[in-house]
Amino acid sequence: MKIALVDSGIGLLAAAAAVRRLRPDADLVLSSDPDSMPWGPRTPEDVSAHAVAAAEAAAAHRPDALVVACNTASVHALPALRERFEPGLPVIGTVPAIKPAAAAGGHVAIWATPATTGSAYQRRLIADFAGGTPVTEVPCPGLADAVQWDQPAAVADAIAAAAARTPDTVTAVVLGCTHYELVGDAIRTALESSGTGPLTLHGSAPAVAAQALRRLGLAPDPAAPATGTLTVLLSGRAEPLPAAALSYAQGRLLAPVAAGH
Repeated sequence: MKIALVDSGIGLLAAAAAVRRLRPDADLVLSSDPDSMPWGPRTPEDVSAHAVAAAEAAAAHRPDALVVACNTASVHALPALRERFEPGLPVIGTVPAIKPAAAAGGHVAIWATPATTGSAYQRRLIADFAGGTPVTEVPCPGLADAVQWDQPAAVADAIAAAAARTPDTVTAVVLGCTHYELVGDAIRTALESSGTGPLTLHGSAPAVAAQALRRLGLAPDPAAPATGTLTVLLSGRAEPLPAAALSYAQGRLLAPVAAGH
């Protein structure tokens, strides 16, 4: 079994680590595009073109499923990716976990990039899945870039600014960018330190990993032999896992596996 994941940058580590936990025997292909990130400020057509290019690079390694581990690419590129690769290669998108967050009741905040915050796409998800639960949209300028380039001071500043914009009454936070899942503990600490909490964080990675296995007709098997390989593609080039990835628990989980072994 081989599962490919596509993102603009290292945000895909969250879903990749979730797959690794469920199936240690799965081969993984991580295809990101650091040469052209961030994708968020680009036009929808440009995002789609870059996502398709990253997916083409991954598809050359003949995966059994393709995970679009990026919220921006899932918004703008899923139709093009599915037209290009399905039905031969199942394509799984990423959707912010608004529905499970709202199901618990309380007050929900959605942390997302400035481009996604207030967008028609996010407002539609809120209308469809929040079920009347109060939702506050919180923009997080600079956070994804700071995570991508492993800039701890900038990460802390961006998180603190977003925490200050999050109402104290919030009981659940939806992480609406895959990069944010890499610093979930820091987000929780900042929010609880500012007087918000106790709260629950909702990322997309576990659900995306489970859906990829379902599309392949496979059950989770965390006790499977840890034989899965790791292939890393950076803007189409075969490279080692980026050094910044090792700053995060998800990257360290994947790091011991050398590509092709």
